[in-house]
Amino acid sequence: MISDLSHPFFLAAAAGHGEQLATIFFAQVLLLIAVGRLLGEWMQRIRQPAVIGQLLAGIILGPSVFGAIWPACQQAIYPPNSSDRQMLNAVSEIGVLLLLLLTGMETDLALVKRVRRTAAITSAAGIAIPFGCGYVLGELLPESVLPDPNRRLLTSLFLATALSISSVKIVAAVLREVDYLRRNLGQVILAAAILDDTIGWTILAFIGGLAAQGRIVIGPVLFSILGTAAFLAFCFTIGRRWVARIIRWTNDHFVSEMPVISVILVIMITLALVTNFIGVHTVLGAFAAGIMIGQSPILTKHIEEQLRGLIVALFMPVFFGMAGIAIDLKVLSDPHLLGLALLLIGIASIGKLGGCYLGSRLARLNHPEALAVGFAMNARGSTEVILATIGLTIGVLNQQLFTVIVLMAVVTTVCMPPLLRWALGRVPMRDEEKVRLEREAAEEKDFVPKLERVLVGLDGGDNGRLASRLAGWLIGARHLAATVMEVDSAAKNGGPTSSPSQRVIEAAETAAHAAEAEDNPPKNDARDPIDAAVEGAKAERIPVRELISILPLKAHDDTTDDACADVILAEAKKGYGLLFLGLGAGSKATAHNFPPAIEKIVREFAGPIAILLNCAVRNVPSDAALERILVPTTAADYSRFGAEVAVAIAKGCGAMITALNISAPPAENELLRRPNQLLLTGRALLAGIVALGEREGVRVRSKAFVGAAKESAILRQATLGGHQLIVLGTKAWSGDRLHFGHSAQALIENAPCPILIVKS
Repeated sequence: MISDLSHPFFLAAAAGHGEQLATIFFAQVLLLIAVGRLLGEWMQRIRQPAVIGQLLAGIILGPSVFGAIWPACQQAIYPPNSSDRQMLNAVSEIGVLLLLLLTGMETDLALVKRVRRTAAITSAAGIAIPFGCGYVLGELLPESVLPDPNRRLLTSLFLATALSISSVKIVAAVLREVDYLRRNLGQVILAAAILDDTIGWTILAFIGGLAAQGRIVIGPVLFSILGTAAFLAFCFTIGRRWVARIIRWTNDHFVSEMPVISVILVIMITLALVTNFIGVHTVLGAFAAGIMIGQSPILTKHIEEQLRGLIVALFMPVFFGMAGIAIDLKVLSDPHLLGLALLLIGIASIGKLGGCYLGSRLARLNHPEALAVGFAMNARGSTEVILATIGLTIGVLNQQLFTVIVLMAVVTTVCMPPLLRWALGRVPMRDEEKVRLEREAAEEKDFVPKLERVLVGLDGGDNGRLASRLAGWLIGARHLAATVMEVDSAAKNGGPTSSPSQRVIEAAETAAHAAEAEDNPPKNDARDPIDAAVEGAKAERIPVRELISILPLKAHDDTTDDACADVILAEAKKGYGLLFLGLGAGSKATAHNFPPAIEKIVREFAGPIAILLNCAVRNVPSDAALERILVPTTAADYSRFGAEVAVAIAKGCGAMITALNISAPPAENELLRRPNQLLLTGRALLAGIVALGEREGVRVRSKAFVGAAKESAILRQATLGGHQLIVLGTKAWSGDRLHFGHSAQALIENAPCPILIVKS
């Protein structure tokens, strides 16, 4: 074994001066990322969490393996006390806050509320029993393994927290892998893990505050308790709305690159400083920031993807690798510490399994379900490692206890996936659950449920007046965030003095109230607890009025069509899933008479657009209720998209939909294509639209025909059926002028009622 190195590289590193210091730091990060990602990949291939591989990377690079084989080289690259180590620790501290931010963003409060009773009982019992066991164990530990015998109480409380907490990230990953995340029991398990995480971080933050004070003093302790309660109450009420407004305002008004990411980091650090001020650990502030940001209705998936990339690629390998380096497995050569490690693993597993099983049975789950909950909640994973690292940093754990706790986290996490898979395989699917999962599987193929944000461009003309109501019904029915851009020249079009944005808000509120009443049926307490919980009330939503922001369009004093289009296109680049336009006085659009602003926008905006046309013709609903909508359908994806938009609008206003499919008759030489076969195909397409309407509570009447002159048949149906709106899914064709295809153009030019063109 080599004990001395004379190479200038290591001598310079040991001296800690000059450019070699930066070189060593980069080498440290390089090894942690490369080895951590490789071992994480290997772990995932053998169906284990990637975080275990990153921990193993740290153990290999630390004193346990690398240090035992080549101690001088290991200490030269990872010296225990140096500026390099402080830089790595700083990166790790930022990583902890970002990991807690991401965990909070993934926390689904709506899920917790749906299964709140079962999850709360399960989580409470699953925390109380192992917490009590951990506290007793801490009080019985010999003084030789305590970092400070005078602060035994803090170590006991920390050990109790370590035994009682679960890792929601590991639980969610395993449930997703076995395709159990949307199962009833899977939602109970995930909700209980979320509660465990939330309670655990609150307890940890409180203990961290006590450790910083050094002793328990009534005044500061009372201030911390009341401050924590007030902080959490603020975050989950007023703060949640403030954060949503700040994020939306930043996205709407900043022109620099990725401003929302910067404001999220500012919010996270600000709340971390607030929790530090009230005497609790900064992790609570980062976790609360993540929850509030995750509940923001704007760009949540986009933001999460941007943040996740940096966190997963850099901060996670560095943090968990550093945690592994801090582990020294040589301490387990002491039989007493090895016995303590085995005892801790046994108490943690039995306490958590027994507590969660008891709580689940009290919540009226059956034996297989309760057993699966107990196995799932026994995974500590990344949460335990973060907790142990914080305990080592604030001095309530020493090197021996840190190693034992992380070893317990690794063992329980590795054992959890196979045990959970075995237990879940013995839980039968309920009839209600099967119906719900089939519905969710069907919705996964739809476009509208994936919408997050809509940009609405309106003027005061005929098209704008009706479009404002259609857009409002769509926004309210789907509870979407929206920005309404009002054209300054609205008054020139002879429209009423009422604001277009106000009509959008009024229609959205009406639709939202109707949708909430339908989504929250009366409770039946006699039902099975899981079935009743899954169909229970959803978490409180942000009022739809607060989801709609108004952005007056002021390009010039005399707003031209090109200027309007340019401003709308500039705003559309900020991450909107749908553009909804109501521009122009309402005269009939033809192949040579589209409003110039619409033509420019359609040509330059690549995303989905809904365009309202022809509102100067007869049969316009004006301010009366919209009762009948005609939806021509084909087998094309863009036709399905148009039908989804129509169903969402109908849900918002209570209208009925007529879904129409007309197939051209077969040619004489096409013997295999007979009319009855074409009818079967058309009816199959219409059945999908009918099923979509049933899922959304919208009445859909289907009609299938075989005949020539498809456009004439559609126009005749629109007239005879007294339809007040045609919704047509189509695509734009390239050419000198805006063109949606010959059939669409014939309908646009001859429709007896307004027509909503939905371009995918």
